[in-house]
Amino acid sequence: MAPRNPRRPASTPATPARGEPAPHSSASTDVLVACQDVALTFGQGAGAVVAVHGASLRVRAGDRLAVVGPSGSGKSSLLHLLGGLEQPTKGSVTWPAAGGPHGIGLVFQSDSLIPALDVAENTALPLVLAGMPDGRARTEAVKALALVNAADLADRLPEEISGGQAQRVAAARVLAQAPRLILADEPTGRLDHTTGRHVLDALLTAADRTGAALVVTTHDPAVAARLTTRLTMNDGRLLGTAANGPQPQETS
Repeated sequence: MAPRNPRRPASTPATPARGEPAPHSSASTDVLVACQDVALTFGQGAGAVVAVHGASLRVRAGDRLAVVGPSGSGKSSLLHLLGGLEQPTKGSVTWPAAGGPHGIGLVFQSDSLIPALDVAENTALPLVLAGMPDGRARTEAVKALALVNAADLADRLPEEISGGQAQRVAAARVLAQAPRLILADEPTGRLDHTTGRHVLDALLTAADRTGAALVVTTHDPAVAARLTTRLTMNDGRLLGTAANGPQPQETS
């Protein structure tokens, strides 16, 4: 396992929303994803909706970014562009050091669990599809479930767990893959405070252990405060950045 990658100090914020990025140490120069003047428009003509306006952003290994803004501000659309789920209408998105979108782990608000598979099988599924033997994949899945305090759910079906538990399982499914970049879209939005804290703890711990970058969209100021840098979006535009400084993990 890769050595722990410390979070960036507040004096060196990760990446500005526009223009050239701030200087980085040699340990954090790998650009995992880069957006250059990216726009995303849905529909055509008078009914067209511009979800993202000319955003430029670089995410490097070790970055901890919170993307904040009101509902409908374009946060999720930006995340989808970063993850390769949407193609930009204008501009470009590249993944220089991530090996393409397949090197990215995505955590959504909805859990998207497969009803016929138990929790461990759901968590292990991406590993099995990538060619890992079933037994090893299940072992890695249970380890990931333990990170989100859900190992005791391993043998249950999705219909037998709560919505909050399902969201923790969805997070574990991504953590099991040890991606270089983790994108989480409102991962605590449907959870109570305690469960949400555990999910965020797990995402931060996994990112620290593997040196992955972590980008989280959120409405919650408490969630945003736990990431090193805050990006603000409004009306589809990246307005700027602010350095939060590293925050200690909460304890139960």
